[in-house]
Amino acid sequence: MENVMLEYATTCEKAVRAGGAVVLDWIDRFEVSEKGPADLVTQADLASQDAVSCIILQTFPDHFILGEEDQASEPATSRSEFRWIVDPLDGTTNYVHRVPHFSVSLALERNGELLVGAVYDPIREECFTAIAGGGAMLNGRPIHTSEVSELPNALAAVGFPPRVATDAPDVLVFLEALSGCQAIRRTGSAALNLSYIAAGRFDLYWSFSTKVWDAAAGVLLVREAGGIVTEPDGSPFTLDDGRFLAAANDPLHKQLRELVARAGL
Repeated sequence: MENVMLEYATTCEKAVRAGGAVVLDWIDRFEVSEKGPADLVTQADLASQDAVSCIILQTFPDHFILGEEDQASEPATSRSEFRWIVDPLDGTTNYVHRVPHFSVSLALERNGELLVGAVYDPIREECFTAIAGGGAMLNGRPIHTSEVSELPNALAAVGFPPRVATDAPDVLVFLEALSGCQAIRRTGSAALNLSYIAAGRFDLYWSFSTKVWDAAAGVLLVREAGGIVTEPDGSPFTLDDGRFLAAANDPLHKQLRELVARAGL
């Protein structure tokens, strides 16, 4: 089983690096369209997903691929117990505006259990990887969540949906966190937000509006780095739900839950 997990992890990292190379290659020559209001897509998104899918299917042709751009390859079927979950360009709006903060994210799930994950930042050449039960790494070196345990000392991340209503849950928690946390960042990449918690750069992160491809790899990274990810009510995280609270440790997670409760959620 150990050899199989290593093969999964090797394929995962190879695929995100291939996707990242494609994304960089498309810089300054892409066109932009909208999938929905303020939800952008470029040729780089599509080409990156093709590159990632190609790497996966070379080794695991019977696995299913769920991609943000809905380009799942024909040989795979939804009946497979193995599901690769890919966001080929997390942070497309940043990419379009030439803000150098975006990533390629990929995870492998088997019957609801996350097995391996990788998030690659091609600008910084940082590849965050995790194997279930095997820890989390950044460019091959072990990483761990921070030891910050008090909300006033915490650097938080928040993610908003493409179109933000003033009474959206993410906004209500944000308003409470403004005076509760040391500082808050909205970076534009959910996968990197979670990766940064795993690496001890951010201390907590909440989102009520992510998709499965935004969070799958990052959730495994946080867990394997020693952090906690749950549903907003503290129950076990549901992969396809899109709502979660992530924190570096138990005390901080408890305070984040209290923050959410003060927001009326």
